Amino acid sequence: MVTPGAAVADAPLTVPELEAQIRSASDKERLVGLLAAPWAAGIGVLVVAALINHDPTAHLASGLVNSKHVSVTFYYGVLAALLALSVLMLAFAWFRKRVLLGVAMAMYGLTLFNLHWWGFAVPYLLCAGWLLVRAYRLHQDLRAATGDAPAPRGAARVPRVADERPTTSKRYTPPASRAGR
Repeated sequence: MVTPGAAVADAPLTVPELEAQIRSASDKERLVGLLAAPWAAGIGVLVVAALINHDPTAHLASGLVNSKHVSVTFYYGVLAALLALSVLMLAFAWFRKRVLLGVAMAMYGLTLFNLHWWGFAVPYLLCAGWLLVRAYRLHQDLRAATGDAPAPRGAARVPRVADERPTTSKRYTPPASRAGR
């Protein structure tokens, strides 16, 4: 049995409706960003604190320089980047900027991923992928609704004017030399 609401949901959206959806994030997307941003700041502080606490000493017992030691200033730079990305996530979610929120979440996730904290990185990368794919699909729906969709790959391009013919290539290709010489 088909409900009356299902027929309305399956109907294609009009161009103004699609433009409105592209312009701003939905309530669900905004909520994801508003919840993920404070968690991102807390995760960033905890990750950097753990990295600093588990960093090996600068010199080995023999007095040689330890190649596995990382400067604490590097960790503070990473912390600044993670906190800046979490603030950007909060701002983009607040102002309903879907694509920018997705990019900020992806950058945050990749930063954690490169620090080998995959458990915290993967959810941010998944959310970023969801936001960016959703923005791409809305844009493709808009292109299909306005008729601006490009021709499929391999299809010949139809000239806009009937009298317009494709021009020949001006590239010169010298004749091939004979193999017998």
